[in-house]
Amino acid sequence: MLPELKSGAALDPKDFRRALGCFATGVTVVTTVAEDGRLVGLTANSFSSVSIDPPLVLWSLAKSSPSLATFEKSGYFGISVLAEEQLDLCNRFASPGGNKFAGVDYRMSEHGVPLLEGALAHFECARSAIYPGGDHVILVGKVLAYAWGLGPVPLLFCQGQLSGVSSPAALQKTA
Repeated sequence: MLPELKSGAALDPKDFRRALGCFATGVTVVTTVAEDGRLVGLTANSFSSVSIDPPLVLWSLAKSSPSLATFEKSGYFGISVLAEEQLDLCNRFASPGGNKFAGVDYRMSEHGVPLLEGALAHFECARSAIYPGGDHVILVGKVLAYAWGLGPVPLLFCQGQLSGVSSPAALQKTA
């Protein structure tokens, strides 16, 4: 049985974060290209679908992120959904600074954003909106192109831990 609901002054940010951690999310690397041609990427687990028609997705980025201005200015971004075996890429792109793309296999999409090889899915998006979201901004993208395939186990984030699902058979096609 769950404890009483917390509200108002009882809302503790660390405790709230732990509660949110009960919802498992996939792990992605979101990429773009800066005005100076520099490749920019970061790990995000805030990715979500918005609409099938038109095809829209969203993700959120902390207002304190050094990459925020680049994503706000860029007209396009790419999303690579990571496989469990790509934990090293998750950690690399979660770290600030440095050339995160050095030694990483990627390809440039039609609209010039890097997509990581070995990912379970790719989404190439045109940024269609940016909304305020508390200490984050919410970036909505119209999906211009995508690719996916069943294969490796997806990388998941749940209760502060990174892991895969228990079995790839748990992933079934749905209509």
